[in-house]
Amino acid sequence: MKILITGGAGFIGAALSNTLARAGNVVRVLDDLSSGDPAQLDRNVHFTRGDVADVPKLWSLLQGVDCVYHLAARVSVPESVLYPRDYNATNVGGTVALMQAMRDAGVKRVVLASSGAVYGEQTEPAVGEDCIPNPTSPYAVSKLAAEYYLHTIGKLWGIETVALRIFNAYGPGQQARASHPPVVPAIVRQALSGGSIIVHGNGKQARDFVYVDDVISALVSASTALNINRLTINIGSGHATNVNELVTVIGRILGKELSPLHITADSGGVSRMCAEITRARERLGYIPRVSLEEGLRLFIKNYMAITSAI
Repeated sequence: MKILITGGAGFIGAALSNTLARAGNVVRVLDDLSSGDPAQLDRNVHFTRGDVADVPKLWSLLQGVDCVYHLAARVSVPESVLYPRDYNATNVGGTVALMQAMRDAGVKRVVLASSGAVYGEQTEPAVGEDCIPNPTSPYAVSKLAAEYYLHTIGKLWGIETVALRIFNAYGPGQQARASHPPVVPAIVRQALSGGSIIVHGNGKQARDFVYVDDVISALVSASTALNINRLTINIGSGHATNVNELVTVIGRILGKELSPLHITADSGGVSRMCAEITRARERLGYIPRVSLEEGLRLFIKNYMAITSAI
């Protein structure tokens, strides 16, 4: 297949790009490098630096493409609260621009990387795709709006669309960026540096942590699976772990007793996010295979190897 991946030099994007290229596909990547790193890409991945809203550039990259993976997005919840217009421009406007370019180029399938954040606070222990979204941040609103544009435009223009709501993905290649880092690399960095383990709220907020290889398996399946047009599908582990438990597991792997420092002024977000993954199993043949402890061991091993080499 010939495949275009927007945001293909980011954490999930690079893993997907390399997996598809190693399987013999022709993979083109478009990334503005606001958070991506082309050094993470295999040599046979065709990289182009650019903005996902650049329709003329998209036209050239979409020629002959069989499927598009749309991962280009701004992804920080706290940052989205400060800059909602920017998040709307990239996450919503970029999606519309891509769909327009796909229509013009005649590309017939697109897979959107959406987010479990669209659910917000829910009463169910695990949220299914039929739960009414309750977004609590501009980031979550932008991902939900992107889903609606994707499916609506796809129906109008005859483009097959599927949106994967990815929960808290983690794994090798995920960076602990300086501002608002993801929870797993943030805790690992603090634990290895000997600093305080900062936990927002009481640490009882639970998340569905899903290893990146499991996410990639779902994304790969979505490019060719039958009878998934217009579907939205959860991708998670199906299990919830609270942040205090996460700290304990990381400490056990490192052989350290870690003591969280709770910042109670910050609630830490919604109380629980856990994916109901029956639809993913039935429609994509998706089975999460990497346990949280195994995934954390792999992440920590990779993180320590990279930091020791710097």
